[in-house]
Amino acid sequence: MFGNLSEMGKMFEALQSQAKAMDEELSERRYTIKSGGGMVKLTLNGKGEALDLEIDDSLLEDKSSLQIILLSTISDAYKMVEDNKKQHALGMLGGMNPFTK
Repeated sequence: MFGNLSEMGKMFEALQSQAKAMDEELSERRYTIKSGGGMVKLTLNGKGEALDLEIDDSLLEDKSSLQIILLSTISDAYKMVEDNKKQHALGMLGGMNPFTK
């Protein structure tokens, strides 16, 4: 019914190994997103973990602008990381795209 279970086990182990390697690679990647004309700069790794945040001193006196720019920066960063994860997953799947409907 399930074919050769030994072969399926080997395939599963290979996928786990690839996923682990991808996770390690993503943790090493660095992405820097700038917003507000470079007044806010956020650096993340490929797993989406924030590594550094720089805020221009002039924004510290304008809370409203700072909030808007921070939200924009975080949203852009999240999208960049998610797109990159999808591309890596597609590479692992040999180009099959499970993300499209």
